[in-house]
Amino acid sequence: MADAREWLAGTRPRTLPAAIVPVLIGSGVAAGFREFVWWRALLALVVALALQIGVNFANDYSDGVRGSDEKRVGPVRLVAAGLAPPRQVLAAALGSFAVAGAAGLVLAAVTSWWLLAVGAGCIAAAWFYTGGPKPYGYSGLGEVFVFACFGVVAVAGTAYVQMSAFSWLGLAASVPAGLLACALLMVNNLRDIRTDTVAGKRTLAVLLGDARSRTAYVLTLTLPFLCAALLAFFRPLTLITLLALPLARMPIRSVRAGATGPALIKTLGQTGRLQLAFGIAFTIGLAIRF
Repeated sequence: MADAREWLAGTRPRTLPAAIVPVLIGSGVAAGFREFVWWRALLALVVALALQIGVNFANDYSDGVRGSDEKRVGPVRLVAAGLAPPRQVLAAALGSFAVAGAAGLVLAAVTSWWLLAVGAGCIAAAWFYTGGPKPYGYSGLGEVFVFACFGVVAVAGTAYVQMSAFSWLGLAASVPAGLLACALLMVNNLRDIRTDTVAGKRTLAVLLGDARSRTAYVLTLTLPFLCAALLAFFRPLTLITLLALPLARMPIRSVRAGATGPALIKTLGQTGRLQLAFGIAFTIGLAIRF
């Protein structure tokens, strides 16, 4: 039986900034229009975190029962390592999705019921990433759905539930959030290229190959700063995101130097810290207008 520490590790804490940052950014957009609603932002955060934890447990379960993680080099997986029965990890995934659904139901009730369809789509995307007979994460589409769900939907959706209207700024601000989420997934899959190839997992990193995956990672990590600079024409303080730029030096240097396998676990954590620092600075810049 897995202990509390191992279950906590199963949530994969290094990936949680992918859920936190878009909610911060969407709330920054709403605050900039003087329409920030703290409890709706909090519920949006619950939805995002529960979805992220749910997809992590779902991946653990699906990859574990398929045997895809038998030679894993990344953080330990509960099913593959024999730390927890598959049914318990599946229950944790479904429980997380239920929490996300409950919080989303409240938000839909106070805004628009069509949000339920969006939420159901996000839960389906979380499950079929590695679940089902033809998981799209095995076909190089992981980054596409991550950009959509943890970029566009999360940022624009968080702003919408507070403002009750869509904003062009919310859509524009979703781009850097989505790119940073893709960077987190790319470095994770870069680490696993060899084992994923053996297991038949055709992730985008596998399809691109090692060298081009490293270039893609650097681009997804640096382009958000360009996006923030362009938005400075409308929200000048988004330029404070440049304060987070030094945090990109270590992960970029590691990836460009050819770090592989376990060495990239540290890079994953550095990527998450950069993502969080950028998100906080970007949120402040969006929230303050002159």
